[in-house]
Amino acid sequence: MTDRPQALLVMARRHFRVQFHRPQLDRLARLVDLGDPLCATELDSAAARDRLRETDVLLTSWGAPRLTAERLAAAPRLRAVFHCAGTVRSLVSDELWRRGVLVTTAADENAIPVAEFTLAAIVFAGKKAPFLAQDARAHRADWSYTALRGELSNRDRTIGVVGFSRVGRRVVERLRTLDVTVLVTDPYADPALVRAAGARRVELPELLSASDVLTLHAPELRSTRHLIGARELAMLRDGATLINTARGALVDTAALERECAAGRLDAILDVTDPEPLPADSVLYTLPNVMITPHVAGSQGAETRRLSDSAIDELERHLAGLPPRAAVTADTLGMSA
Repeated sequence: MTDRPQALLVMARRHFRVQFHRPQLDRLARLVDLGDPLCATELDSAAARDRLRETDVLLTSWGAPRLTAERLAAAPRLRAVFHCAGTVRSLVSDELWRRGVLVTTAADENAIPVAEFTLAAIVFAGKKAPFLAQDARAHRADWSYTALRGELSNRDRTIGVVGFSRVGRRVVERLRTLDVTVLVTDPYADPALVRAAGARRVELPELLSASDVLTLHAPELRSTRHLIGARELAMLRDGATLINTARGALVDTAALERECAAGRLDAILDVTDPEPLPADSVLYTLPNVMITPHVAGSQGAETRRLSDSAIDELERHLAGLPPRAAVTADTLGMSA
């Protein structure tokens, strides 16, 4: 059908290979015309500009270049961008908003594995499992070291959730499976919705002083940089665990290093500031710190959930239905 929209996929080649298997490509082929090349990794070459000139919709993912005014000038027909990943911060521009191009995100789907990872981290924190695993390497057959980690339990704990975001809300809902008290701090969260999810909204100082486990799910904004600094870390109980699967800049790394090196706090970090940490960071060597290389978000087959969601949005767009996960210049200012 010649009147069907022309679509172009824009992302790093490795993400295209993982995110678009035969089911995704077959679905796309039923909805739009897919030109040659099907996927572009850049938008500045003559070949890419030729494709842009005829393109009505973009499907983007990690590795897509910023849609600057110059690049958009080469895409006069562009009407929509369906992002097959989470944040669109590095993708959008003022010119994109000025043109009124529809932008959607698959951030809701990306929140699912992060929430799953966080729940696992919270359970491990209660049992001190990552840190006992470190101890086991040193103590081997002598299991008496378990007594040095205090009570190993996921009952009657208080979990502090900073940010009732896409991930934060899902974490709260999943914590219903544990016999714990859940506190949430988020100035924009509706207390009734927090209660319905199974938690109570409080101010940050109350949350910090009560938490056995602190888990971070706020966006990285100027106002949230070092949201958890030396003063906030000092409010946490001795032996508390900080979990960060959000953004490294939410935490003052130097202050966290001091608290963990002193043995007062434990940490489970999937994100850090900077990322990765310098090779000489003390956090690598401490037995009460677990670091993973930013893997909580969608990986492998999980990323195809994001592609399916973007194709769902494309299908709704073609049917004249409103998008489920549109991003605007206003909403972007409050999201990750």
